[in-house]
Amino acid sequence: MAVKWTGGHSSSILCLNVNTEGLVASGAERGELTLWDGGGAPAGQLQLPKADDVTSVVFSPRCPTRLYTSHGESISLLDVRSLKEPVEHFHVNEEEINCLSVNETDNFLAAADDSGAIKVMDLENKKVSRSLRHSNICSSVVFRPQRPQSLVSCGLDMQVMLWNLQKARPLWTTNLQEYEKQEDSPQSAGRFFNPPLAHSLSVASCGNIFGCGAQDGKVRIFRVTGVKFERELEFQGHSLGVSQILFMPEAYWLLTGGNDGKVLLWDVSSDVGKQQKSPAKSLQRRKAQAPASTRKDGKLNKVASNEHARVLPKLTIEHGEKVNWISCAEIKGSKRVLVADQSSSVSVYPLLEP
Repeated sequence: MAVKWTGGHSSSILCLNVNTEGLVASGAERGELTLWDGGGAPAGQLQLPKADDVTSVVFSPRCPTRLYTSHGESISLLDVRSLKEPVEHFHVNEEEINCLSVNETDNFLAAADDSGAIKVMDLENKKVSRSLRHSNICSSVVFRPQRPQSLVSCGLDMQVMLWNLQKARPLWTTNLQEYEKQEDSPQSAGRFFNPPLAHSLSVASCGNIFGCGAQDGKVRIFRVTGVKFERELEFQGHSLGVSQILFMPEAYWLLTGGNDGKVLLWDVSSDVGKQQKSPAKSLQRRKAQAPASTRKDGKLNKVASNEHARVLPKLTIEHGEKVNWISCAEIKGSKRVLVADQSSSVSVYPLLEP
């Protein structure tokens, strides 16, 4: 059973984040922002200007008292020790922001919006240093751990992109629909009506493995090798769209949340962990081992798709409501999954230990 954290919001909660000290921030519709202590009691509340929905909240990796929030087309920097007026306010996006990410050195902030733009701000001189772009709504952007100049993004154009801040163009782009076309399975016709619009990204702590959740209910795991990335694994995660995906600090443990009201825990370490030492060699090995029929266009696609059957969730949480956001926190010495949905409360579930 979930423990419900109540009393912090009157509107639907849209986003969550946890700092290194266990303080939880939640953003909701109509400009509501709340801080929670580990026991689930509201520790601070703020009404952001213009009552725009708070769509993303991100703590600084370097300074746990700094909280970046997006509301409408604006970004506010708050000091959680004194939740009053924003310390700083930035207006660099032209349409509603969907996702914020701060790199681990705390000198760049990326904001992805409905126009498809990703504005990257240099936090030291308070200026936009790069404008990157998708051709449709950009739903998620994430800086890679251990690589502060590199980020990945995805959008409703079904594109997943790898960027480096030295360049204005993506280093590598993958269209999720192209993968589907290469696989001549009987379901391909159905995919026309349920295209793989990409909703959420998360990068594992190693910085090279990342996951993408899409509207077709699938979870796709990619590996970055140099200036490109390749699909490592794909499996059906949810019966409806995957709205949230989150790698946990434990290497390759992955949480997903879906429009089907489920939150699932996956362990993909046996699929990606063993290849971590030498990705190039392992890829060659897999190509050599693959039957001839799979070596053509989609040489790894069929291999990856055949893995659907054996990737099973380690834990299924029947949450029952469409998932807006998931986060993970250590509370009283044990891990908990925090879930935001259409309601005004945060649901907290125990997590079995890896």
